[in-house]
Amino acid sequence: QNQRLDQGDGGLMERVVKIRRVTKVVKGGRRRGFSVMVVVGDGQGRVGVGLGKATAVPDAVRKGVSAATKSMVTVSLKGTTIPHQVTSRYCASRVLLKPASAGTGVIAGGAVRAVVELAGIRDILTKSLGSANSINVVQATLKGLTELRDPASEIAKRKGEPVTNNDVS
Repeated sequence: QNQRLDQGDGGLMERVVKIRRVTKVVKGGRRRGFSVMVVVGDGQGRVGVGLGKATAVPDAVRKGVSAATKSMVTVSLKGTTIPHQVTSRYCASRVLLKPASAGTGVIAGGAVRAVVELAGIRDILTKSLGSANSINVVQATLKGLTELRDPASEIAKRKGEPVTNNDVS
C-alpha cells in the first residue's frame, strides 16, 4: 500500500499512506469510490498531506497530491533530527516525537514514517498512542511537526532581539 513516486515539479516526493474503498447507497444500488491519503515532501523540511476522493484510485491520488502540495508546511529541523520532544493530538490519535542522536535512523510506524521521512528527518524516535487510524495519525504527526520551534530563535524573539540564526530550514 505504501508506494513512493518522484514527481518532476520541484523535486517533490509523494507517498500514498492509505487507500479506502468507500460506498454510498443510492436509489439504484451502491455507488463505489475511493478515498486516498497522500503525503508530499521535498526531503528538506517541507511536507504536506492531502485527502483525495474520486471513483478511481489514480484520480483520487492526483487530487490528494494536489491538496497536499497546497497545504505544505515548513518544519524546524536541527541537523538530521528535530529540536525538541513534542506530543500532539488529532481526534483520538496521539503521536510522540523525540529527537534522536545521529545514526539512530527513523524509528516509526507506517503512517508516522511517511510524514517524517518526506519531511527530511533522518534520526527520530516516535510512538503512536491512542487511535491507530492512519489518517488521524498522519494529521497528528503533521500537527506535531508544525509545533516544533528552534530554541535559539524563540529565545531571541522573546527577548526582542532580531533573529540572526540562519541554520533553521
